[in-house]
Amino acid sequence: MARFLPVFVILGALYLGLASPGHAATTEAMLADRSLGNPAAKVTVIEYASLTCPHCAAFENTTFPVFKTRYVDTGKVRYTYRDFPLDQLAVRAAMMARCADPDQYFGFIRVLFKQQDDWAATQDPMAALERIGLLGGMTKPQFESCMQNKDLLDGILKVRLDAEKNLKVDSTPTFFVNGTKYEGDMSIEDFAKILDPLIAKK
Repeated sequence: MARFLPVFVILGALYLGLASPGHAATTEAMLADRSLGNPAAKVTVIEYASLTCPHCAAFENTTFPVFKTRYVDTGKVRYTYRDFPLDQLAVRAAMMARCADPDQYFGFIRVLFKQQDDWAATQDPMAALERIGLLGGMTKPQFESCMQNKDLLDGILKVRLDAEKNLKVDSTPTFFVNGTKYEGDMSIEDFAKILDPLIAKK
């Protein structure tokens, strides 16, 4: 599990030079939950993750594909991804993913986790993020506007603060299965022990 930095530490640098270009009309849609699977599924799994968290990347790259095929694509589980950024760069990556078309959101998440070592550890991670955005179909002005969207920034940090305060989330990844909290990079076997009995219930 990866532990978090206090939000005020993240905010200190992020707000330097940040403008508010008036994105209020679209911010609500950008901040809406991103979910996969059957909305009527009897089991819901909510993941709180940070795009710079190596444990989150390990889950995404190894367990999630099997989890999605076995539980989400079959309609047994409704999966929701929520941002819990651990640092300034994770906030920026989360902003970029949420500025993309909703249909592209999980594609961006997959690429950001798969290539985490390539963009998060570079000397110029923002340039690397911009390249990912451009490859995903963003224009340079769209990326720059996204990075200046103070309302989006505030909204992402509010999700984190709410999870920290109300749900006692203090590390990533953290999962909630029908409201019950589980921490750490869980394997598909771990999930099976939790999910299968819930799915089998009438």
